[in-house]
Amino acid sequence: MLSRRRLLLAATCLPFRTLAQSSASSAGSAWIPPKSADGHPDFSGYWTNVTLTPLERPRKLGDKAFFTPAEAAAYERVTIMEHRQEATPDSLWNGRAHVVSTLRTSLIIDPSDGRLPRPTQAALRRAGEARAARRDHPADGPEDRQLAERCILWPTAGPPMLPGFDKYQIVESENYIAIVSEIMHQTRVIPLGNRPHLPESVRQWLGDSRGHWEGGTLVVETTNFTDKTPLHSSSKDMRLTERFTRTAPDTILYQFTVNDPESFAAPWTAEIPMHPAEGPLAEYACQENNEDLARILSGARAAEKREAESQK
Repeated sequence: MLSRRRLLLAATCLPFRTLAQSSASSAGSAWIPPKSADGHPDFSGYWTNVTLTPLERPRKLGDKAFFTPAEAAAYERVTIMEHRQEATPDSLWNGRAHVVSTLRTSLIIDPSDGRLPRPTQAALRRAGEARAARRDHPADGPEDRQLAERCILWPTAGPPMLPGFDKYQIVESENYIAIVSEIMHQTRVIPLGNRPHLPESVRQWLGDSRGHWEGGTLVVETTNFTDKTPLHSSSKDMRLTERFTRTAPDTILYQFTVNDPESFAAPWTAEIPMHPAEGPLAEYACQENNEDLARILSGARAAEKREAESQK
């Protein structure tokens, strides 16, 4: 079942280093990242973005953008305790995770309040329609269930690559970057250079990504999303810009910007440091062990049968 796989994968995640450790390992601002054969920064290897830092800044923190080290440690203790009290399967990895190494109080860095911009009326309408569909048709068929339950796509695969308990392998060549997600082994193959995007009529689960270099930063533009993989009620016309920068021997600074006027009052940007993880990627046998979907659907049919019999 999915919950058992979560527990196994949770044990493979490595904790983030503190800001002081990362700074010390970088040997100062003169650090030069390793190069690939074509002369660009080398991102190859295994990386993780596991963190306790939330996407949005908790309202109780107000305009506080950064923790002190002592505040970060206190926040970690409280957060881990809260998750353990919830006794959810995912909570075990929290004992090995920390706030981001920059000590930010949220992953969102723009707007400056660390929170999502105001949603548009269209986004609110889509969210309401999605809630109604889940309520009225929770299990008419497999298409009504979440993509993760169907072993199609795990949200942390990206884009954007939001933290969970995932681990990634990056493989780099002159013309392509491939990012493999451990969970469900989703693979993003990103062409590099000035290649045009797919026609607007062609939509994909992960969108259509194209990468190019801006100095030492890999910039990836993704368009052509579907309406089945929204990000906080985003539209299929969202334009996502990701930036990968090697800032230290143990750090990739990953940033992404969401530009979707149909869904948000303004663009917004998040930042997540990624740190080395132990390889290789673990086998993730989703379909082979997925008993959840069959049980959900058979349970729904049994409930319908009882309801029909009660009406007689």
